[in-house]
Amino acid sequence: MTNARRHPGSSTAESVPAESVLTEVADAVRLQEGPPGVRSVLRALRRLAPASTKDLSRATGLPVPIVAALGNELRRRGIVTTQRPSRLTEAGQELVARLGMDLVLDATCRACDGRELVIPDVLDEAVRRLRALMESGPAADMAIDQSHCTAETKVRRVLALLTAGALPGGSLLLVGDDDLISLAVAVVGDVLGGPIVEQVTVVDISEEILDHIRKTAAGLGTRVETVRHDLRLPLPAALHGQHDVAMTDPPYTPEGARLFLSRAVEGLRPGPAHSVFFSFGGKSPDEMLEVQREIMALGLVTNGYIRNFNEYEGSGILGGVGFFQHLLTTTSTAPSHLGEFSGPLYTGDKRTRQREYTCAACDARIRVGPGARWTSVAALRADGCPNCGKGPFRPGRLVPAEEPAPASAPQDAAPAPTPVAAPESVAAPEPAPVVAAPAPAPTPAPASPSGRVHGWRPPNDDDRAALADRAQPYVTRQADERDLPAIGRFEAEIARVSFGEDAIDDPERWAARLGRAMEKSKEGMIVAHGPGEEPVGWCWVSINQNAMTGDRYANFRSLAVSPVDNRSDVAELLLTAGLEFCLANGITEVVGRVHVGNVPMRTVYRKFGFDPTSLAMKLFLPEKDGIR
Repeated sequence: MTNARRHPGSSTAESVPAESVLTEVADAVRLQEGPPGVRSVLRALRRLAPASTKDLSRATGLPVPIVAALGNELRRRGIVTTQRPSRLTEAGQELVARLGMDLVLDATCRACDGRELVIPDVLDEAVRRLRALMESGPAADMAIDQSHCTAETKVRRVLALLTAGALPGGSLLLVGDDDLISLAVAVVGDVLGGPIVEQVTVVDISEEILDHIRKTAAGLGTRVETVRHDLRLPLPAALHGQHDVAMTDPPYTPEGARLFLSRAVEGLRPGPAHSVFFSFGGKSPDEMLEVQREIMALGLVTNGYIRNFNEYEGSGILGGVGFFQHLLTTTSTAPSHLGEFSGPLYTGDKRTRQREYTCAACDARIRVGPGARWTSVAALRADGCPNCGKGPFRPGRLVPAEEPAPASAPQDAAPAPTPVAAPESVAAPEPAPVVAAPAPAPTPAPASPSGRVHGWRPPNDDDRAALADRAQPYVTRQADERDLPAIGRFEAEIARVSFGEDAIDDPERWAARLGRAMEKSKEGMIVAHGPGEEPVGWCWVSINQNAMTGDRYANFRSLAVSPVDNRSDVAELLLTAGLEFCLANGITEVVGRVHVGNVPMRTVYRKFGFDPTSLAMKLFLPEKDGIR
């Protein structure tokens, strides 16, 4: 047996059989897939290294939190490097060799990346147009398992319909369409010179989605009918047995698959060989067995299956991918649910256990899931650690909701305000915008008027003129849509600093998100810019309400300045504009956060009268054998 080097704090040694290591790791995270699941992660890491958690999730089909938890266990045993993206350590490479997995051979098609379809150049225009339609469309609702597929995926789905012979011609039923496949069909037809379907029927509960589809499809030449309907109820009688092909991307539960597929079958013409195209996210083997049983119960058979065919925006739990299954009706096909559905349907409805997350900044343990303060890790990230206000968070074990929560983090505290970002260094000469990690500002504590110290007042005319002179050539104004590209870059940098490899750091997505926020209100959104130039600074102040006291306060959500020569003056200009916005709205308390090492920004804050109200402390202990 090859000896494995003992890693400090590791329990992996030459005396531990390789298979036992897999079992120990699987047991530590309660992995349903057991040792084979750990083996698949090691195999993927051997092939893809260096690999991010998301890369490994996509390669193995395991959810991102599970892969992250496995990675942490493997690191504790010295099998995976502590640096990210991850690699196998020397001990990890020896373990893989002992397991007989040291052969690297990747036969995946490099042209299609295993998806079996390649978007032809003629449809590049369709991809671009669909991206624009997505930006102007409704946001995804994570509570009901929505996660919009990418523009490329939309076009691939249309190509799949064409390749299978389901199109051109005939009628298409879309059972739910937050992915806007109806518009993808219409746009592809428009690019190719004419409709590729006789009619598309969209059934969805969201009037916002249906309105967007109606308005957009009106000028594309494809006949699109929209029907607002709750799919918990049977399809309207007028839609029964009227369609040649159906497509659905249902809630990612067996119940959701059964219900949406059953409604699809209701809408198809009777008889065999009608196509149903079914998209779904990766699940455990037992959960997937349940889904496939639902398919069999409907009398459907599988005609094709492509793993990782669908790519999604913002679907971090599933690694941003899902499978695409082509089903065919048979002479036995019939709806499995004819009446009203009243049971749990969405992922959130079915959760019975919480997951324990550890804050990487302060090691506080926080519960996420049903009955916890945060029902999703996305919500926890948005608020930040309740103990130190930072993050990111390492996923840990699953625990029953009734098990007492750890004492290291307050679970029942009032929700923290929205994260704040501030420049990491307002005077440093780095070539890109530098921002500090956004962290939730502490909820303002009630204080008596007599106990408050008013640390800032609006500048007088002379001081205002002096500041304007120092900040030249830059001035401030309310942000608007023309500023969105620059704002998107600021926010993407904030996300990268804050969340590392888990960040959503696409500037276009941030610009789209802020664009939707602007549609509601531009108040408190301020940019600094030069004559005819794009913004060099960005400040976003929101007015919030303390959930416990009802008091209103202002929160610096974002503050960032590019590395211009007078960066500190521009930051002061933005802060002044933000605070004057607060005064104009009757606000008397303002909160914000800054990294302890960001001395220039701390100086600016102190100059404006901000007083520190909390301090996060961090300590790193030396590692010893057997202890980490």
